[in-house]
Amino acid sequence: EAFGDRSLSQGLSVLVGLGLCVTMLGLGCAVELGQLGQQLRRPVGLLLALLGQFVAMPLLAFLLALIFALDEVAAVAVLLCGCCPGGNLSNLMSVLVDGDMNLSIIMTASSTLLALFLMPLCLWIYSRHWINTAVVQLLPLGAVSLTLGSTLLPIGLGVLIRYRHPRAADLLVKISLWSLLVTLVILFILTGTMLGPDLLAHIPASVYAIAVLMPLAGYALGYGLATVFKMPPHCRRTVSLETGCQNVQLCTAILKLTFSPELIGSMYMFPLLYALFQSAEAGLFVLVYKMYGRDSYKQDTLGEEEDTDISYKKLKEEEVADTSYGTVTTEEHNSIQMEPTQTAL
Repeated sequence: EAFGDRSLSQGLSVLVGLGLCVTMLGLGCAVELGQLGQQLRRPVGLLLALLGQFVAMPLLAFLLALIFALDEVAAVAVLLCGCCPGGNLSNLMSVLVDGDMNLSIIMTASSTLLALFLMPLCLWIYSRHWINTAVVQLLPLGAVSLTLGSTLLPIGLGVLIRYRHPRAADLLVKISLWSLLVTLVILFILTGTMLGPDLLAHIPASVYAIAVLMPLAGYALGYGLATVFKMPPHCRRTVSLETGCQNVQLCTAILKLTFSPELIGSMYMFPLLYALFQSAEAGLFVLVYKMYGRDSYKQDTLGEEEDTDISYKKLKEEEVADTSYGTVTTEEHNSIQMEPTQTAL
């Protein structure tokens, strides 16, 4: 009864909508048109976003739903989360593991744009197993596309702010990251406490298991995908985080704005559980890297700087040798004589 309360439902809808708009605005502010052009000329980031977010993760969500024999409501919630594009959490985590920030931003932005067409397609394909159920028949693919389309406006506005006012864009990026964390915490508290203390108890243990396994498997799949493309270690870490971190605000908005509370029930909590475990597992990823991987990264960086310095010294020596065409000698106070010297070629 509490979950279907109209005032609480409207309040959560407003909070989810505002949080999603701020997050997408921050994503747009992080995109630079020059870097975007470079990535489009060599679309490795675009290809990895396509394979990770709309091939690997939807298939993983579908297989986990089958393995754990979820009912139609839980299966739809898991599929929605698996078909979502990458989230902003991956950008923050990529900084902490010395990843490729440009690659991270391009993958997040491109997967968000691709989701406008590929997310409804993936949902339509993978929901065929539950096609005769009421929830899947009511799956509002048009509303999903409309929600995705509405995210393009704040992204475009953010790109414009980055182009016109770079300093303001940097500030908005930081605000969006903090708003992401604050919104998730508020949603978890409101949904878990104000809407009924027993709400979490109604979620099956299998759903908790999927919330733990799905981001972990996503990180592993992303790292393996980057290894197949023979990317350097810092790019592998970036692709790993981009693949496992889903846009849970978008998933929450779709569940909240397109399904009635009575229909979706406790499965409204799944993207929040996913966000909790994906953050915890990414935090462990960062901790392990800080303890064991950072020294090797510093050595690699130092090695690159030493190579550059040696090359520069050799270049200067060659320049000195090549420009020695003669020597200048002085015989008297007011006379200067040039003595040619032979340069070995």
